[in-house]
Amino acid sequence: MDGDAKPRKGLTDYGTIIGLCAGGALIAWSMCSSTDIGAFFHLPSLAMVVGGSLCAAIISVPLRNIREFARVIRTCFMDDSKSTEQVIAEMVEFADVARRDGVLALEERSRSLSDPFLVSALHMVVDGVDAEQMQGILEAELNALENRHADGRSILENIGRFAPAFGMIGTFLGMVVMLRDMTNPARIGPSMAVALLTALYGAAIANLVALPLADKLTRRTRHEIVLKTIVIRGALAIIRGDNPRVVEQKLSTFLRANERGRTGDHRRAA
Repeated sequence: MDGDAKPRKGLTDYGTIIGLCAGGALIAWSMCSSTDIGAFFHLPSLAMVVGGSLCAAIISVPLRNIREFARVIRTCFMDDSKSTEQVIAEMVEFADVARRDGVLALEERSRSLSDPFLVSALHMVVDGVDAEQMQGILEAELNALENRHADGRSILENIGRFAPAFGMIGTFLGMVVMLRDMTNPARIGPSMAVALLTALYGAAIANLVALPLADKLTRRTRHEIVLKTIVIRGALAIIRGDNPRVVEQKLSTFLRANERGRTGDHRRAA
């Protein structure tokens, strides 16, 4: 458990970086292979899609949720969470300490932990809170956490929805300009190309950036809910005085069959 003496450092999620860079490179390669790449850049069109999507996203959520956006973006690129096996190993160890030294010994262990949810659960175990009451409190806190994550994630989801729409708005504007200048056939082709650029920008921003990042955040939230649920189940088992082996068997149901032998390895490594 020495690793809990200080906050866990976030690990860079290289999957997000590789996916974004590879996707951007693929689009850039397609542009370069077909024509002059400069033809795909039009600042007013980009401003229409990016600015319009951000403005619509701001309108669609309470202003206080905008503060979550920076944290949400960081979560896409940094992974601060522990593995399921690590959390199970911790709860089994806490059950072993409670059985061997008494639940009061958990208070000393909780001082070196960095997870407020886990600390809260152990404090309730030490204080002798009723199991049903503790479960209700922790599940309410878990629901609140899920709602906070959803609030931050909704900004990316909204950008993903609005970007293609603003791409079409830009295309319509470009078409209006083009149709007003039909007397000059030489300008029809370039005007049509510029009109279509906003649709391209909207589709790229939505399907390469906003929606994939929102999906990643959904998976991160699911994983965190699983970890917090393990903490709740483990704390309830400690209150009941379950044998550490029984606690491990109960919590191992959260793992795949081929992962269930690794919990002991994490306990020995802690």
